[in-house]
Amino acid sequence: MSIDYSANKTILVAPLNWGLGHATRCIPIIKALQENNYIPIIASDGVALALLRKEFPYIQTLELPSYHIEYAKNGKNFKWKLIKNLPKMITAILDEKKMVNSWIKKYGIDGIISDNRLGVFSKKVPSVFMTHQLNVMTGNTTWFTSKCHQHFIKKYTECWVPDTNDAVNLTGDLGHLKNSELNLKYIGPLSRMKKKDTPKIYDLMIILSGPEPQRTYLDEKLQKEAAKYPGKVVFVQGIIQKSQEKWQAGNITYYNFMNSKQLEQTFNESEFVLCRSGYTTVMDLAKLGKKAFFIPTPGQYEQEYLAIKLQDENLVPYAMQDDFTIEDLSKVKSFKGLSQFENSIDWDSLFKVFEDNSQ
Repeated sequence: MSIDYSANKTILVAPLNWGLGHATRCIPIIKALQENNYIPIIASDGVALALLRKEFPYIQTLELPSYHIEYAKNGKNFKWKLIKNLPKMITAILDEKKMVNSWIKKYGIDGIISDNRLGVFSKKVPSVFMTHQLNVMTGNTTWFTSKCHQHFIKKYTECWVPDTNDAVNLTGDLGHLKNSELNLKYIGPLSRMKKKDTPKIYDLMIILSGPEPQRTYLDEKLQKEAAKYPGKVVFVQGIIQKSQEKWQAGNITYYNFMNSKQLEQTFNESEFVLCRSGYTTVMDLAKLGKKAFFIPTPGQYEQEYLAIKLQDENLVPYAMQDDFTIEDLSKVKSFKGLSQFENSIDWDSLFKVFEDNSQ
């Protein structure tokens, strides 16, 4: 049922440009806003903005400054690469905060949903922060980075966590705190995917995403490994370009990228999936009840944590990028795979935050 009282309020939706996961998990939120009579405006940068422009060509988009998130060539140096880029990141956060405050008046923005963009916030309107990382895993500095992140989150009206607050959940320690003063709402896993009963066309689906240069490194490695695979393979590179390209190389059908409908169809047509262990991908695979094999991004502790957690729960096996060979995929058959979830999000209740006139 649609909300009658929104009076076509305008909501700014701003995902972080860190791979494609933050952008893709905002797709169901943007659709829900439209279905409930709100007017979404999309704001981001880079490939995240490019993807959402392709998904919603009729929605107004705005460009935010880049956080300059880059991966080190060596995963062990990832943390230090981030520290080196910290001044640029802080400048971008301060700049986007100024931009957002000017946009509130210019575009009549009535509310904000920020997916991990720390500067997309205003005291003038209800501001929601969405994250699955209440604890930010950074190895021996996890305590410090988690406290810093929670300090930022505390400014927001609410924090939406795309997971359950039950004993059985997807994020584990990432998305759950023992004690917290944050105004948390566990909204359930978010996915743009739907399970379909379709004939299986592909034995293996490979899908890539994430910042460079690690995306390219894995792309090059998996092209060589996939050529040895005896079955039929579909390979989605995760390169967002102006037009879609498709080509065949032996047993492999390549795409530079796919839109949401194509991805949903291809996921359903594939026996199992080889991909990164990013949380948005985990939610998509769980929604579809798929078996998978994970290769976490080198140096990204969050993905390593999720890969270890899901392997320990006998759900999905994983290998580190340098160690992976195509023979590792034989392990998939002895794991349960991710369980399909039916998640009915109470959008009426969630969107009431934007009806609070006390801001």
